[in-house]
Amino acid sequence: MKAREFLEILHIAERLKDTLRHCTTSKGRVESVAEHSWRTALMAFLLRNEFPELDMDKVVGMCLIHDLGECFTGDIPVFEKTENDREEEEASLNEWIKSLPDDISTQLSELFIEMNAQVTKEAKLYKALDKLEALIQHNEAPISSWSENEYELNKTYAFDIVKFSDWLMTLRKEILNDTMKKIETDKS
Repeated sequence: MKAREFLEILHIAERLKDTLRHCTTSKGRVESVAEHSWRTALMAFLLRNEFPELDMDKVVGMCLIHDLGECFTGDIPVFEKTENDREEEEASLNEWIKSLPDDISTQLSELFIEMNAQVTKEAKLYKALDKLEALIQHNEAPISSWSENEYELNKTYAFDIVKFSDWLMTLRKEILNDTMKKIETDKS
């Protein structure tokens, strides 16, 4: 890859630093998509010993790139995102990927195909971490930043996604414990 091509890819990806998400940080600042992707990748990195049979470099890569489509469309909360929104994001992302140098284009295309198919354990783990990170962030954020529907969503979200792993199911239950404590503290 030429240095200029490398820089152009980074310039597009930099947009995620300014693309804001629905979640806020523990101090109440609205987080960026880049921050979410970074912590999702960190989660994968930290879980290498829990999933030794998986290609964790691939999972980290999936976590790093999973929201690149939001460079073009912005972030739409899961409970507001329509099928049309998903199609627009995927079309914009695919158009950009096709414009990249062949080796990078092929690598990204293959990863996104695997991620979307949700067949491999690597793809399932990335998807679970993506969902769990959002729940963890909500629990860390001030409860005043939660929308009304998030009280129930934080209790039920992602249980179906983690069921392939006992370890992730245990983690999801711990996250639920944190959610319930947060809600109870708010009522006090």
